[in-house]
Amino acid sequence: MKIALVRQRYNPYGGAERFVERAMTALATRDVELTLLTRAWPGHKEAAEPGSSGARRVIRCDPFYLGRVWRDWSFARAVCATLESHSFDLVQSHERIACCDVYRAGDGVHRQWLANRGRAAGAWERIALALNPYHWYTLAAERRLFASPRLRAVICNSNMVKEELRRHFGLPESKLRVIYSGVDLALFHPDLRLTWRAQKRAELGIGDTSLVFLFVGSGFRRKGLPQLLRALSSLRDGHLVVVGADKELPQLRRAAEELNLADRVHFAGGQEDVKPWYGMADCFALPTLYDPFPNAALEAMASGLPLVTSLQCGAAELIESGVEGYVCRDPLDVVELARCLSLAAAPGQAQRMGAAARRRVEPFGLEAMAQQLTQLYAGLIRTK
Repeated sequence: MKIALVRQRYNPYGGAERFVERAMTALATRDVELTLLTRAWPGHKEAAEPGSSGARRVIRCDPFYLGRVWRDWSFARAVCATLESHSFDLVQSHERIACCDVYRAGDGVHRQWLANRGRAAGAWERIALALNPYHWYTLAAERRLFASPRLRAVICNSNMVKEELRRHFGLPESKLRVIYSGVDLALFHPDLRLTWRAQKRAELGIGDTSLVFLFVGSGFRRKGLPQLLRALSSLRDGHLVVVGADKELPQLRRAAEELNLADRVHFAGGQEDVKPWYGMADCFALPTLYDPFPNAALEAMASGLPLVTSLQCGAAELIESGVEGYVCRDPLDVVELARCLSLAAAPGQAQRMGAAARRRVEPFGLEAMAQQLTQLYAGLIRTK
């Protein structure tokens, strides 16, 4: 089975990249020959002779560009041209290109993201969003993709995304497949607490008995960090550790200082290895404005952390409030968010919910994901 995977850019902190890495690792043990089409993917070279079982190689599609619109447009053209000269059983894209058989909607629905962002934006920002040529291009690419006669299946990483695709584009049920991302249940495990809790807390000057909320991700505004800071300021106790890189870091650092949170909010920057941070925390907080299903949420739950998130996050599908965490209806409602954080901070609550969170994600290991993907691929190839 020869499968091409398309992902344009490598971001060491990106959830989509971690999905591709995990999918490639999991599928390599099966009768699947994988080829990655990308601008650049550090560390990946051909792992076996082409045509052999488990082979994995990289084809670079890296045309010159200036700006985001030209970047995405030129990459799409280069990939489609490359595919014309290669033979694959299936092409699975993680980018909005119309020359694929399978599209994984890991980035969600851009139209829905703009609607959610508009709710949180001021008047001038809404005007800027409406006039931004990158959003014009992305919306047009989305329409072309879902209208493409070549498209045979869309992998949705949550039921939330599946319903958005049905609502916005009228895609039939037969094309929509919900396959949750896989998580390495051995690497991300509650035992991380034993290894890292004392060390990482000592590095940050946080006591062992203090409750620590953890935020992991880039795109701070989209993932609700400004609201999280304001909600934390209404709690007497508790620390927040922020792991991730973002251009708005200086502004949010100042916001934390203005809210008198300088001693309780710790900005750790981007981290290629996030396991120690899961080990030192008590609760994972991600009150996102829009997130199809963040890998970090699965990793945190597998590590024994309860999740506080919003209905605009696909991971909310796995949470029963008060059992594995808490789900806020509106991520812009700081009062409701503060209430959810306060409930999670109750004595003994985080540890109890964290154990339930681990149990909840145990069906979503890498092997389960690989099995679902190969079943999908085999079915599509049989009916090709």
